[in-house]
Amino acid sequence: MKKEILETIVDPVLTYEMKVNTLAKHAENCLDVLPQTDALKAYREAGVICDLFEGNAPYRPRYILPDYERFMAEGSAFLNLKPAEDLEDALNNLIILYRHVPSITTFPVFIGELDKLLEPYIEDEAVAYRAIKRFLKYIDRTITDSFCHANIGPEATVAGRLILKAERELQDSIPNITLKYSAETPDEFAIDAIETSFITAKPSFANHMMFTEELGDRYGIASCYNGLSKGGGAFTLTRLVLSRLAEKTDDYQHFLKVMLPDVVKEMIGYIHARVDFIDREVAFFDHSFLVEEGLLDRNRFAAMFGLVGLAETVNHFQPSGCRYGHDAMANQMGVEIMDQLETLVKSYTHERLWPDGHCMLHAQVGIDTDLGISPGVRIPIGEEPDIYSHLAQIEQFHKYFPSGVGDIFAFDETVERNPQYVLDIIKGAFKRGMRYVSFYGEDADVIRITGYLVKKSEIEKLSKGEQVLRDTVVLGKGAVDNGRVLERKVTGL
Repeated sequence: MKKEILETIVDPVLTYEMKVNTLAKHAENCLDVLPQTDALKAYREAGVICDLFEGNAPYRPRYILPDYERFMAEGSAFLNLKPAEDLEDALNNLIILYRHVPSITTFPVFIGELDKLLEPYIEDEAVAYRAIKRFLKYIDRTITDSFCHANIGPEATVAGRLILKAERELQDSIPNITLKYSAETPDEFAIDAIETSFITAKPSFANHMMFTEELGDRYGIASCYNGLSKGGGAFTLTRLVLSRLAEKTDDYQHFLKVMLPDVVKEMIGYIHARVDFIDREVAFFDHSFLVEEGLLDRNRFAAMFGLVGLAETVNHFQPSGCRYGHDAMANQMGVEIMDQLETLVKSYTHERLWPDGHCMLHAQVGIDTDLGISPGVRIPIGEEPDIYSHLAQIEQFHKYFPSGVGDIFAFDETVERNPQYVLDIIKGAFKRGMRYVSFYGEDADVIRITGYLVKKSEIEKLSKGEQVLRDTVVLGKGAVDNGRVLERKVTGL
């Protein structure tokens, strides 16, 4: 530990802020406070169960989505802020509150439905545009982690249009943005968003009807693409690396009927232990002004059961030449595994978990050290079929993941000249059960790594040993080196 601390202190690539955050993580990991069975320890040591760097003594929920609407209406006694009277007040109040919203990254992972928050304060569009552009620039330069996420839509708003315009001009990687898309979203507004995504890899598109049917209308998209409750969030996101479990046997039925139930039991126990520590030992909800002022509700926090490597798991058990994403038999095995996993996860309950006491399945986007492991339920990079076959395959799996799943498509200039083509894809795919989709232009500097954004130019700087402002560039470089994210199939017309 002393060696790791010293290495952190003298690391020439880390900024001061990165060093402080890393040192805090070292301190947390000195502790050993969570109960673990021998079986759990073995799964963790083998990399089958992964806590995604949440630390050995979690002292805050992983993801927090404050009720920003209430904050705008009532202000904050703790922060000595009155309700905003104009756009300048509104933007200033928000950036002050952001400084006090914790998360696993130490930065806010949800900064609200910005168009709805700002729309009431817009009078002069030219003045509003300059203010919003400065506001977005401030976020990119101070919330230096691209798991920071804003929402717009589904309705078209002046504020939403100004946000899209500003993002096209700034071409910054932070904040990430999702457009909640529904039948009420005007085509003109959706195409404006699509054209913006070709330049800045945002916004992504969420199936608003699908999310509201499962989570209600008080939901937000946070971090990568996580569907969670506004006024709540998620205690934890722990993940199961399915492919590493599958590698331990060649007997598919043994994997499905014996190994999978055992690892789910151990992982659920670990998740519940993390929930109990935050809720009871840390007593986070008893000591936060966010709760006291009604910006958070302790009863609206989920626990996320993540997974990666479904594709590699299926391919491990398939005969040679039969591949996930291409063959009906392989895809059906993927569905069978997900059906079993969903049943197992729902067989466990915890009184503190929103919305129904069960953990929520989540298709985790992977981490920078994953090698030969595909995010969530995605088809491996380099093996993507044509876009229509790809979409048809995806639609079989998005239904399992109310707390988040997504797929990414890179387009060439022929598609960029035809945004209506992309809108037609969105409309058709959402009608058939796709939950979330992202696009970017192959020549853009800002690209989507997995669920977050990074600039290719910043990855190049980091590769040369230069400091970069945003800590997620480190993760992005790892994903480029290990996950082949720059080798995605590029789709054209």
